[in-house]
Amino acid sequence: MPFDIHNSYQLLSLMEEITPVPSFFKDRYFPTGAGDLFTTDYVLTEYMEAGRKMAAFVAPRVGDIPVERGSYEINMYHPPKIAPSRVLTIDDLAKKGFGEAPFAGLTPEQRAARIVLQDLTDLERRIRFREEWMAAQTIISNGFQASAYADEDTAVDSYDLKFYNEQTSGHVYTVSGGTWSTFADMEADVFAMCSGLADHGLPAQDLLLGGDAASAMLSFTGIAERLNKTSGIITGEINQKLSQFPGVIWMGQLNFGGFVLDVWNVLETYKADNGTTTAYFPAKSAAVTAPGAGHMLYGAVSQINRGAENFSTIAATRVPKLVVDDDNDVRKLRVTSRPLPMPKNKNPWRYAANVVA
Repeated sequence: MPFDIHNSYQLLSLMEEITPVPSFFKDRYFPTGAGDLFTTDYVLTEYMEAGRKMAAFVAPRVGDIPVERGSYEINMYHPPKIAPSRVLTIDDLAKKGFGEAPFAGLTPEQRAARIVLQDLTDLERRIRFREEWMAAQTIISNGFQASAYADEDTAVDSYDLKFYNEQTSGHVYTVSGGTWSTFADMEADVFAMCSGLADHGLPAQDLLLGGDAASAMLSFTGIAERLNKTSGIITGEINQKLSQFPGVIWMGQLNFGGFVLDVWNVLETYKADNGTTTAYFPAKSAAVTAPGAGHMLYGAVSQINRGAENFSTIAATRVPKLVVDDDNDVRKLRVTSRPLPMPKNKNPWRYAANVVA
């Protein structure tokens, strides 16, 4: 069958061949599995809070002691819609495209197919950056707030999602001494953050530091002495390396009272809606969590594909569509996604703001 760029399912297969941009928060903490693609416009999340209550000893001639089941929580959410698009006009077909050799001799049809692939790649990247923002915000705030727009400037709706039912979230940690000024200060608080997770049966494997917090740690009084191998106490090592994630540096491993953590300096940035360059993770903050602490769920997308009379519902991370305006000889390529980052357990991270001055 010849490739038809008007067919949404063939466009979808083309999108699956695009190599996604590596994303630290999304890839490491919110991966997507087969069970995370929903065939409905809503997604369900469910988790059981881990308990640590022991079984009681039973007296002679008593058969058993019944115990209650752990609390089980299920929630339904409608993921926000992301749908960037790009218009293709006759003028675009008449001029050389980016990366195209001068006088390449491409026909308008060939150039249109090439532009569609380039546009699919760019729209995928833009969605990926938004997913990364959502994932980072979920660790920082245990939820996120966002506005839905009718056009580039007009906000018509808002989302305020939080993954906790209490007045305040249990993931927030307040630094005991106000800010860290020595490695001993940092060590005590990081150990407390790890212990808070362990008390609920949750793993602690990663320490995330904003740029200022990471720089401050390297100059803290006491860190050089703690890393001295002649002490006989294994405290880890600092060995900074660029990671596979753009803007994220793996600093090494440190032992915080038995919790051996990978330490990450998160410098990754994005361009905000107002045009300013902003860090995904606040420069003075710290967080403790573990890979796979959450997952990225996707709601289905319903649309009328070209040539069809009825709606089609597609369960996928990306759903492309080519819209043709025959009267004006214009085609518009749209890619829709309905992602939602969710924790797999209740409060599987600890976040502390302004840990350094």
